[in-house]
Amino acid sequence: MRRWLLLILSFALVFTLIACSSNTENEITGGSNVEKVSDMKGTVRVALAGWKLENGIDPLTGNETIGLNDYLKATFNKMYPNIKLEVYQIPWENAKAKQSAMLLSKDVDVLYTGGAFASQWYQEGLLRDLDDLIEVDASFDPNIYLPGIMNNSYSTKSPDGSKQFGIPVALGRRMIVYDTKLFEDWGVEPLAKKPTAEEILEKGEKMTGKNPKTGEQNYGLHWSGNSLNGSTFVALTLAFGAKGAEGSLNDVKNIKWKLNTPEMVKVMEWLKKASLLPPKGFITGQGAENFGLDKNNIAIGIDQNGGSTMSEYRTKKDEALLSRFEPVMNVGPEGEGWVAVDPFVMSKDANDVKASWEVLKFLTGYETQKYMYENYANTPTLSKADFVDKEDKFVKMALDIAAVGHSELMDEANPFFMSDITPAINGFISKAAAGSPPDIPTFLDDLQERAEKWTANLK
Repeated sequence: MRRWLLLILSFALVFTLIACSSNTENEITGGSNVEKVSDMKGTVRVALAGWKLENGIDPLTGNETIGLNDYLKATFNKMYPNIKLEVYQIPWENAKAKQSAMLLSKDVDVLYTGGAFASQWYQEGLLRDLDDLIEVDASFDPNIYLPGIMNNSYSTKSPDGSKQFGIPVALGRRMIVYDTKLFEDWGVEPLAKKPTAEEILEKGEKMTGKNPKTGEQNYGLHWSGNSLNGSTFVALTLAFGAKGAEGSLNDVKNIKWKLNTPEMVKVMEWLKKASLLPPKGFITGQGAENFGLDKNNIAIGIDQNGGSTMSEYRTKKDEALLSRFEPVMNVGPEGEGWVAVDPFVMSKDANDVKASWEVLKFLTGYETQKYMYENYANTPTLSKADFVDKEDKFVKMALDIAAVGHSELMDEANPFFMSDITPAINGFISKAAAGSPPDIPTFLDDLQERAEKWTANLK
């Protein structure tokens, strides 16, 4: 009797697992059949920075998420049944070191990584150009991607712009978001759809102090004062036409630095004045924990992503916050700013180039970008991302900003920008917030001298 009971329980468990598996596949594929694409054989080693391999729970929304392993089982494994995937998940905290080691030891074929890492590896000769693969593959359409980042980003193109080494798959969201309620409380006109840096500073100054309706302390602005990539500074250089440098990353030894120009002085003057407006914690990236939520006390958020507001909307379907927080373009002449681009790239020493290309192509394609948006709110890189929630105005704004984006030498792909300029700017901001800003011409002359010495030492 006990044996029969065990058998019955075993069959019940098996049928339960089958039903769960079937439901997961239906959720991934929308109930449509996934057909075989190719009998190609091969093994491809994939290193993914930050991707979730197992099913889990979104910590912000509480919604269930489908891990990459189940997604691949329902899709890629059926499309390419004879290609074996060896997938390695790597935390972002040590992604560069780990993935660099894998490239150097020839232990990886395809990688998802940060754009700055990819650019540096390409310049070090560790990545493979993709142009020959794209040229002979009629099934791959490069036009499905936003042209501004597919064709002009240091994360995907060689420094001289002639070679394609990466395919963009995820964007960072950095836009201006303002709190319409605080604007109404203070009687300030809403921001323009393409606000200027001057407009943001002027209106931010008007809304710093005691709220005339609530009596609570309000702050006109917030941005991250310790940003690793200096994204707010980059947007300001675009706004004031301060190029910072002329030349090409393809020839760093001959870059001509323009860091102490009148235009750069305007950038620093803006930062000096603006540094008095955020909560004090902004110099360490703090102080905006409630931005996008009901208890917010900051009028204008710079380089925001709308994540908190959309998470609240997805969880509660309450449109109040969605109506309250409004995104606009960045401060560049066309509304552009710095756009983070994370690509897929291929090792120069990939074991099986053809199979690796099929994997890279699949992981950057429409279906995978849809899966990553629906499960993890990734911002897609597609020109027509029709799967984006119609209420998700933040992703739509990020795509608008990316569409007019372009790379400049004030970028994380520039070694001196990352090693010296960004830390110097953050130091200036910290001192300005404390009420003791450095003399701007002296500060910029020193930065210019350091940049020229850095270049001279390369020759």
